[in-house]
Amino acid sequence: MPELPEMETYRQQLTRLIQNAPITGAEVTRPKSLNVEPERFIQKLTGNRIVHIDRRAKHLLFHLSSGEVLLLHLMLGGWMFFGTEEEKPDRTTQVVIHYGDKHLYFIGLRLGYLHMYALPEVATLLSKLGPEPLDAGFTFARFQNVLKGKKGNLKVTLVDQSFLSGIGNCYSDEICFSAGILPLRKLSTLTEEEQHRLFLAMRSVLLEAIQYGGYIDEPLFVGDRLTGQFDAKCRVYDREGEPCLRCGHPLVKTEVSSRKCFYCANCQS
Repeated sequence: MPELPEMETYRQQLTRLIQNAPITGAEVTRPKSLNVEPERFIQKLTGNRIVHIDRRAKHLLFHLSSGEVLLLHLMLGGWMFFGTEEEKPDRTTQVVIHYGDKHLYFIGLRLGYLHMYALPEVATLLSKLGPEPLDAGFTFARFQNVLKGKKGNLKVTLVDQSFLSGIGNCYSDEICFSAGILPLRKLSTLTEEEQHRLFLAMRSVLLEAIQYGGYIDEPLFVGDRLTGQFDAKCRVYDREGEPCLRCGHPLVKTEVSSRKCFYCANCQS
């Protein structure tokens, strides 16, 4: 599932590709991906423009010139492609937004959605999300504050979107590895020094992942050399049995609350 770095990569690239470009039409082959009737969705988009793109947690917010917001959550298996009909991957699309001879394709949007809201509605819908871990105002002191009273283990807590926004299976494991802490540890057992290591690891891993376009390697457009480049740089995620880059010990895969979890049992404690 796309996480914070993947959605931030989409935000940055799509801002360059489609911001302020006139929308010439749209098509919908899966009405369940929307929260409005397809006819209304197409009517509202045609002749409109996306004037700004925000990211909040794992969501993208496409701000329309007419005042509405398209709220996107790709969920498991969802991705996007921008290009001509000839360039389009041979995959089923659920929603397409047209920009003349180029199109923004929403692919694998079976569990995900592209909903249309008024701006105040979006703020209400996203109000339960936790802090953004890369916000300038999210200091170590604030991180310590959100840790207070948490009794679960590190893996489950990091992927809880009401705790922090945007971290999922991949980056929770990468952050724990970078900090040298087992993802199975209870938060209540972390020392202040370990909390600080975790905070620094969270920021460094997420920033590096954004720099290299995240780990999901489906290109956004023909010639895209950024999207998915972090996959080769993952230290533990989906690397079961491979030697740890720090100590050479084989990496372990387990399940934590039905989520796959990767770590080094030798150098994470």
